[in-house]
Amino acid sequence: MTTTRHYTIDDLAAIEEPGRYDLIRGELLKMPPAGGDHSEIGVNLIYLLWGHVRRDEVGRVYGPDAGFLLARDPDVLLSPDAAFVRNDRLPPSGGRQGFLMLAPDVAVEIVSPSDRASAVDAKVAEYLRAGTQLVLVVQPELRSIAVWTPDQRARVYREADEIDFGDVLPGFRLRVSDVFA
Repeated sequence: MTTTRHYTIDDLAAIEEPGRYDLIRGELLKMPPAGGDHSEIGVNLIYLLWGHVRRDEVGRVYGPDAGFLLARDPDVLLSPDAAFVRNDRLPPSGGRQGFLMLAPDVAVEIVSPSDRASAVDAKVAEYLRAGTQLVLVVQPELRSIAVWTPDQRARVYREADEIDFGDVLPGFRLRVSDVFA
């Protein structure tokens, strides 16, 4: 009989092999380095989000190195390619060392050629279960963005479209074409 090992946050801290990892309900997922297009899209998204957030001083924008601990026992730790958290939900500045112990208001996952659809779907489900209000799944090959909301419905936006972030990030409209510029 074969048993699957269930990892915890403590196990993750003890891993000696360098790299990025996500942890979904005890399953450890190693994230291979992203390609150039993936990285460029991530930078574009962070830049666009940051410009609005900084101007209006409404929260913080995080890149792919930030880990969000969404659940414990079994542990769920995800590192989205980009994320936004409103000021009123942020821990005090001293409480931001290490993993953020909350769900981001907005999480962005950029799909890589090596990503399994089931793994992306699992991440979307975990974000929504933890309270994330908008999950953007960017499909570089299709030049589209699927936006998931807590009602578990996705709407797909194409290059000619704009995504209105509504009450989650008032006044912010993301032109899909700018993401792929």
